[in-house]
Amino acid sequence: MSSVETMNTVRYWAVVPAAGVGRRMNIDIPKQYLEIKGKPLMVHTLERLLDFPRLEKIVVVLDHNDEYHQSIELLRNPGILLAQGGDERYLSVLNGLKVLLDIGSPDDWVLVHDVARPCIRRSDMEWLVNQLHDHPVGGLLGCPVTDTIKRAGGNDAVSETVDRQGLWHAMTPQMFRLGMLHDAMAKAVADRMPVTDEASAIEYAGKQPVMVEGHADNIKVTRGTDLALATLYIEQQSKLIEVT
Repeated sequence: MSSVETMNTVRYWAVVPAAGVGRRMNIDIPKQYLEIKGKPLMVHTLERLLDFPRLEKIVVVLDHNDEYHQSIELLRNPGILLAQGGDERYLSVLNGLKVLLDIGSPDDWVLVHDVARPCIRRSDMEWLVNQLHDHPVGGLLGCPVTDTIKRAGGNDAVSETVDRQGLWHAMTPQMFRLGMLHDAMAKAVADRMPVTDEASAIEYAGKQPVMVEGHADNIKVTRGTDLALATLYIEQQSKLIEVT
């Protein structure tokens, strides 16, 4: 089968873990419901994914105690499915993958994207798919590290300067075969091996994901100052769209 035929027959899905409570932001509501330019952060993120025509469905994974989602009209979009979250991010992702296995094929691709990354560009998602559509494993968006990296020990004293050659900032989406990622995540859970992202689970399963360079403005809103930066990037991106 040719690469073109493969891209036309294999389907693409997305999982968006959104069960976190944003402890590091010290706020009363989950960070995905904080507003950017009059809309919840979650809405910005989901609108970007819904605008990506390759995706069949998006599974949004929510905490079972989440009452805020009821006010989000976009979550009733026919392109979105809901799943119940777990105590940790990787458990939420696994729950989302289980939903997709009921309607998809193990050979389909799934893009897992952080709900707190509202600045993801459609062009980066297209680039990710184009780079990985015939890869045996898959990979993730990221940016090469350009800063000088220090490792600190006790009392935050610098113990060494780390060679940044080959180091990347890992981002999302992270794109892998649905069946492969499900099995890798399930293995990590069974082995009680906490993984911080999907690529970590794939690595733990003995495979090597590929880094695909994306734009640095695909930031994750983690702290209060990130919200203002995300707002700035969204404004800049909208101006670029208007110009083009």
